[in-house]
Amino acid sequence: MRLTVLGGGGFRVPLVFRALLEDSGDESGRCTELVLYDTEPRRLEAIGAVLAQHAADGEARGARPPAVRTTTDLDDALRDTDFVFSAIRAGGLEGRSLDERAALTEGLLGQETVGAGGVLYGLRSVPAAMHIAERVAAVAPNAWVINFTNPAGMVTEAMQRLLGDRVIGICDSPVGMARRAARALGVDPERTELDYVGLNHLGWLRRILVDGEDRLPALLADPATLESFEEGKLFGAEWLQALGSLPNEYLHYYYFNREAIAALRDAPATRGEFLREQQAAFYAAAAADPGEAAAAWERTRKEREATYMAESRESTGGWQRDTCDLDGGGYDRVALALMRAISRDEHATLILNVPNRTTIPGLDAEAVIEVPCRVDAQGAHPIPTGPAAADQLGLMLTLKDVERATIAAADTGSRAKALRAVALHPLVDSVNAADRVLTSRGI
Repeated sequence: MRLTVLGGGGFRVPLVFRALLEDSGDESGRCTELVLYDTEPRRLEAIGAVLAQHAADGEARGARPPAVRTTTDLDDALRDTDFVFSAIRAGGLEGRSLDERAALTEGLLGQETVGAGGVLYGLRSVPAAMHIAERVAAVAPNAWVINFTNPAGMVTEAMQRLLGDRVIGICDSPVGMARRAARALGVDPERTELDYVGLNHLGWLRRILVDGEDRLPALLADPATLESFEEGKLFGAEWLQALGSLPNEYLHYYYFNREAIAALRDAPATRGEFLREQQAAFYAAAAADPGEAAAAWERTRKEREATYMAESRESTGGWQRDTCDLDGGGYDRVALALMRAISRDEHATLILNVPNRTTIPGLDAEAVIEVPCRVDAQGAHPIPTGPAAADQLGLMLTLKDVERATIAAADTGSRAKALRAVALHPLVDSVNAADRVLTSRGI
């Protein structure tokens, strides 16, 4: 099986490779060739050095690493591939940094996928993703596309207009929250059945079933246990009890928007600025000493994980992440489980971004949602859910309109649609501010 990674010089690619090393399946369903595509040869060289060292370590343990090939030619990367893992960053971290500052200048949230920053990123991501979809349709029409490019739900919906259900979006946030909640309950995460509903970065865990029993009410009733893991610390037991569910970590930007913006303004650098400098240092170090690339990557990865959502943690007491949350194993494992389920017809249940069909009442059939799905050789099939609560559905409907206005603006170049997308976002409180944000970014 051949896997192509778009954004193959990206910092997270070694996580995917490590997951592939752990796959002990037979040759028919195992990744035997990994193709890395990137527009920057320097990045490919650095990540290639990291993977070579991981491959050597894996072989010493008896693993069978896939052959690795790099290319800067998109069609060459895609041709005859079985799976495409798309994790591109249109505009790079410089673009993200400018988005964040443009929003913060207006007193608005500049996060990568949320608020004005999310819309700006979507305006860059969608055209790049649609070009990829066109090339997949032309040279690899039978490939499955696993999308991790942000904003993941928006980009997945745009790509599905060309490629249909062969595009499936993934995210590591829901699985991370579910694992933390299971650990707090003292149960094996593999034994749980989840009722999770929402859009990407806008979802709620409503039930945690263990042997048919919903354990979430007991968790919500125990403030000390509830506040022992990240979501409890972020949102506080009182608010989670009022909600009656566990919200995705990104909902902190909605429920505590004023505090999040204050923390972002007080920070010495935005997240994009921090990552831009951090990754530049890593690529420089890897180029200077390729033999130490894997060690440099691991140090950088740990720092990246330790500082994830630092502003939200700062605004809720300045606590540190648990060491078990710094190990990785999120989206890369979801991607591997998804590929295995499709390539081997190994049935799996995963939280994925897929078309709604009739899953969530109140949303139209083509709206891409984030819910548990059963996966087999035919793809991902969303599991029916009960109706979303009024507050949940209201946010989903508003954000879905914002996503679609962004897609339309990216497709047509319409500034009016771009203005609609930014101004109608629930975290943007002024049409004039939305207009100035767009102007500052040359739109």
